[in-house]
Amino acid sequence: MTTVQDSSNVTNLFGAGASSTTTSSAQETENRFLSLLVAQMQNQDPLNPMDNAEVTSQMAQLSTVQGIEDMNSKIEALTASLGPNQMSQAANLIGHGVLVPGDTLNPAQFQDVIGFELSRPADSVNVSIQDASGNLVRSLNLGPRDAGVNALAWDGLTNTGTTAAAGEYQFSVEAVQGGQAVSNTTLNLNVVSSVSQNSQGVQLNLADNKSVGYADIRQIF
Repeated sequence: MTTVQDSSNVTNLFGAGASSTTTSSAQETENRFLSLLVAQMQNQDPLNPMDNAEVTSQMAQLSTVQGIEDMNSKIEALTASLGPNQMSQAANLIGHGVLVPGDTLNPAQFQDVIGFELSRPADSVNVSIQDASGNLVRSLNLGPRDAGVNALAWDGLTNTGTTAAAGEYQFSVEAVQGGQAVSNTTLNLNVVSSVSQNSQGVQLNLADNKSVGYADIRQIF
């Protein structure tokens, strides 16, 4: 795993090497094609020679292959440049709170923010908070909510008005629009402790020892 401090090594790893390999591959393809074409022309039947249309067609195929190789080279170069850039951007998030997919709460650790992302507006949203045993602790009727990311803070109280015991809780969201369920993604607040990069791309390492992708961030605090 490559840490944020090693972003220069990431650049070296994914930089010039990929481009030279692609260039070499394209050159080898061109050389093989031309060798086959020359051999084909040298050994053609004098009574039935290749016509111009056939030669032109084969040259067009070579051009297509070269075009694909060039496109792959550019895509690889772009992909290589994105990694270090995202690492640098993600490093600025260290110490910041982020809303990412998740369904846990822990008021004692100030992780008391309930977040959710709605695929479309809802005229009724209800949040249920359960303890570690799955028992209902608090129900929240939030009324109508807009599409996109929504967030609120749980006051740490139960349905009876008492303070909830310390510990980790889970929550779920039920959203409805016109009697039809609205798909949603639950989000929880966490703090970015470090940044790393692996085969899945840039990862945010969170304070609870979990990791999420850079693209999973929904909101930054």
